[in-house]
Amino acid sequence: MTFSADLLPIRFRSVGPDVLLTSPFGDWAFVSRDELAALSRGELPADLASKLGARGFVKGQLDRQKLSERVARKKRFLGYGPNLHIVVVTLRCNETCVYCHASRADMTATHTDMTPEIAEKTVDFILQSTSPAVTIEFQGGEPLVNFPVVKHVIDYALERNRAYGKQLEFTMVTNLALMDDEKLSFLLEKKVQICTSVDGPEPLHNKQRVLAGGNAHRAACEWIRKINRRYEEMGLDPTLYHVEALLTTTREALRYPREIVDTYVSLGCRAIFLRPVDPFGFADKTAKTVEYDRAAYHDFYRAAVDHIISLNKQGTQVLERYAAIFLTKILADEEPNFLDIRSPSGSAIGALAYNYDGRIFTSDEGRMIHEMGDSSFQIGDVRTTRYREAMRHETVRALVLASVRETQPDCATCTYAPYCGVQPEHSYLSQGTLFGRMRESSLCNVHKGIQDYLFGKLREGDPDTLSILERWTTVRERAHFLQASAAS
Repeated sequence: MTFSADLLPIRFRSVGPDVLLTSPFGDWAFVSRDELAALSRGELPADLASKLGARGFVKGQLDRQKLSERVARKKRFLGYGPNLHIVVVTLRCNETCVYCHASRADMTATHTDMTPEIAEKTVDFILQSTSPAVTIEFQGGEPLVNFPVVKHVIDYALERNRAYGKQLEFTMVTNLALMDDEKLSFLLEKKVQICTSVDGPEPLHNKQRVLAGGNAHRAACEWIRKINRRYEEMGLDPTLYHVEALLTTTREALRYPREIVDTYVSLGCRAIFLRPVDPFGFADKTAKTVEYDRAAYHDFYRAAVDHIISLNKQGTQVLERYAAIFLTKILADEEPNFLDIRSPSGSAIGALAYNYDGRIFTSDEGRMIHEMGDSSFQIGDVRTTRYREAMRHETVRALVLASVRETQPDCATCTYAPYCGVQPEHSYLSQGTLFGRMRESSLCNVHKGIQDYLFGKLREGDPDTLSILERWTTVRERAHFLQASAAS
């Protein structure tokens, strides 16, 4: 199509009876099909020019300096360096999950425990990051299995950071089944943010996350409630400070969109992340039982988020994380820096992952692929590699190039390009190439479907729904979890 020379480049996509237009800078507007037909003929009627001018599509009405500053603001993460550092302190785990992405090891596999010596070298490497803010995230396996090393990393990092003065933060992803009062007191004292997994109602959760000799759902829920009470006792606002919980959407979970949401709400969770199952780790081997057509996922997602919006209208504040990420880009014109949905992606330049044995990977997904037998994403070892060597690794350069939207043929013409991102490791595993074929990508399918849903809600324009969606873009206060950054 040939559009008027007065307009910026336009991408378009049908959303309901109307057509969504987006610009390269993230501006958007809805037009009728007749208006699109006029634009395709190179026409720009006065009323349409006025509407599109107000939405940032008319060249002559743009402030180039402000536009430049806007782009720089949304790409400011490029000047930071890796801020998220995932430390796998063990592969041992006390639960068996049907979709385990981490390739967990049996509880007897003590050789997969990180040693204190490797832990210290890992911290030393992490603190060399050029990012002024650093988050150390403990994962596994189950990190509570190797809690002495978790404690050592925290204490050692706090001491070493006195020389660096970085804003330091700790998070832990745990199934909570091995939590006890002593461990919790230490984690709360050190301001460690606690995240867990809840797959929905008790029968579903226990079917997918098996705790030998116990009830995985009951253990997780009891500790979620206890930790949330402790936050309240510390004087923290429970709407802001609470256990974060994640869902992995399996084929079985697709049957329970409302029940899953209600389970999270009953636990006091204010956010739900409706993540689809990924092909990493054991999920690749159990695909016959956990995988599904992404069209079924979209039906599940719409039903769940419709229920979430309905609950908000009744006074229960809860949000869906995917929606919040995309809406922050669409409505707030901000980059929330969610590493898997940005351009370029966060692989290596936004996050690094450290295996229990000291190997350094471009991401946790890259480490998962290593555990599946392919070490393509290893870029060093904390015992021998210097920070600058790792960041200049040819794999890092390849990942950056592969995750720039404008270099992807399908992304370059996609209406949702201003708000989306590419995860090269996912493309590599599922399609055999870093430069994935997005039209065949299950991840791209998920992202498009979610944005179709959100723009559909924006097009409908229900005032109450719009108010809820706008509230989801609000940056939440989380100062309690931040360690003092001043060097002494």
